[in-house]
Amino acid sequence: MADLLLHSYWRATAPYRVRIGLCLKGLAFDYAPVNLLKNEQGAAPYRDSYNRQALVPSLTADGQVLTQSLAILEWLDETHPQPPLLPGSPRDRAIVRAMAEIVACDIHPLNNLRVLKALAELGHAQGGEDQQAWGRRWITDGFTALEPMVAEHGRGFAFGDTPTLADCALIPQIWSSSRFAVDMGPFPALAAVAARAADHPAFQAAHPDRQPDKPAA
Repeated sequence: MADLLLHSYWRATAPYRVRIGLCLKGLAFDYAPVNLLKNEQGAAPYRDSYNRQALVPSLTADGQVLTQSLAILEWLDETHPQPPLLPGSPRDRAIVRAMAEIVACDIHPLNNLRVLKALAELGHAQGGEDQQAWGRRWITDGFTALEPMVAEHGRGFAFGDTPTLADCALIPQIWSSSRFAVDMGPFPALAAVAARAADHPAFQAAHPDRQPDKPAA
């Protein structure tokens, strides 16, 4: 088994996805915190040695560095096939990937820290109502697309009755949505998946509250 080192920040959703995948696979890993609020991701040695985009996560496996959460999760699935994160048929894999990409490509990039900082530079105060409305808009749009997909294909989790790549992406985004005061009432299928995941040991272990770099209350 590869020696695994995950560079992560406790409340960032992209490394949260990877933590879920690692925990679902039952893989031990070392945790290296990267404080995004202190811009540790944009400074040496992290930026130069682990992620040229100055983003988290990065996963080091036997000295080789991997970046981008969905790519890391697919690598995990290819190198540690059990339990699988993708279903068996090409059609079903495409549906699961589409669910994950709605989160990772269409929702998350518009409400992550660097975009919010850019909005602040344009006069929309950090954490202010403009930023809250911005985040709610894009999260709500994405959840509106995901809700009927999960309602059709989910049987406890987002696709079927076992966790997949879709859940690795969805659960962190649902957790993060509370920061933007997103109303989950219109999304009962998504809320049901979150409730199911809350009882699963892998999702519990990956939760932001259980990470070593979470600040003391």
